[in-house]
Amino acid sequence: MDKVAVLIPCYNEEKTIGKVVKDFKEALKSIEHVIYVYDNNSTDKTVKIAKKAGAVVRHEYSQGKGNVIRRMFREIDAECYLMVDGDDTYPAEHALDMVKLVLEKQADMVVGDRLSSTYFQENKRPFHNFGNSLVRFSVNKLFNANIKDMMTGYRAFSYLFVKTYPVLSKGFEIETEMSIHTAYRNMRLENVVINYRDRPEGSESKLNTYSDGFKVIMTIIKLFKNYKPLLFFGAISLLLCIIGLILFVPILYYYLTIHLVPRFPTLIICGTIFSIAFVIQIAGIILDSLLAQDKRNFEFKLNIVQNWFKSKKKKAKKQESQESK
Repeated sequence: MDKVAVLIPCYNEEKTIGKVVKDFKEALKSIEHVIYVYDNNSTDKTVKIAKKAGAVVRHEYSQGKGNVIRRMFREIDAECYLMVDGDDTYPAEHALDMVKLVLEKQADMVVGDRLSSTYFQENKRPFHNFGNSLVRFSVNKLFNANIKDMMTGYRAFSYLFVKTYPVLSKGFEIETEMSIHTAYRNMRLENVVINYRDRPEGSESKLNTYSDGFKVIMTIIKLFKNYKPLLFFGAISLLLCIIGLILFVPILYYYLTIHLVPRFPTLIICGTIFSIAFVIQIAGIILDSLLAQDKRNFEFKLNIVQNWFKSKKKKAKKQESQESK
């Protein structure tokens, strides 16, 4: 088991990957660490340069950042995981502070917060800036969280987080999914303000503002439905009830005035809408009950993984003592 595993997902980052590996090797020289570069079908010299810089290079052949992170989390065992992009936008000088919060302060996820420092000045893509702010506001409000930067690629994780986190997303929406998972599961989160810098000239972003932004919004809606079903389906039920009432009030008025129902089709539609609203509300109640059971099961899972982690550390220490003899 590694003490610290630096995880760098990469796709065509030949211009920056060598510098990123060297910077993080220097920043973490005071602590035992291994730098892993996971190549995601690069067509340039990313792999060659990463190996030359001293990184352990592995491969994920299914395209997408989410797929890469799934592979990294499955394959690597470490006391602390530090994830960073290979585009040299995140400074390595914050790495040790983030790692210490996991190793010494029991943080489950540490977020490298770009938005509280230089992000809006350095990032030249205004829609990215707006999207980051919108996602941060939405998730924090919906999940009662205090995450300063929802979509940053600079994060540190505990063993407990990595081995209990179900990676569902395939692409760049993975960061939003991680943030929501942490907030919902009541895992300990810390924010560290970092100085963000835009990509160097010649290095191109793989993030599409509109298509990936749409995926992020859909991920928020999907996870809101999964994690807050009573509120989600309750809101739909309430909306249907309001529509039904708008249609029903004129019918009721005519009935009270002339004691006749002149629009039977509208009355039937009202009854159908109210019935659908009732069924949707019941569905939300059932799913919320199932979710309560899932929360209990997750806590038991955390205990199992924690005990497994302790036993692995004991075995590693025993092996080290035997090797030293």
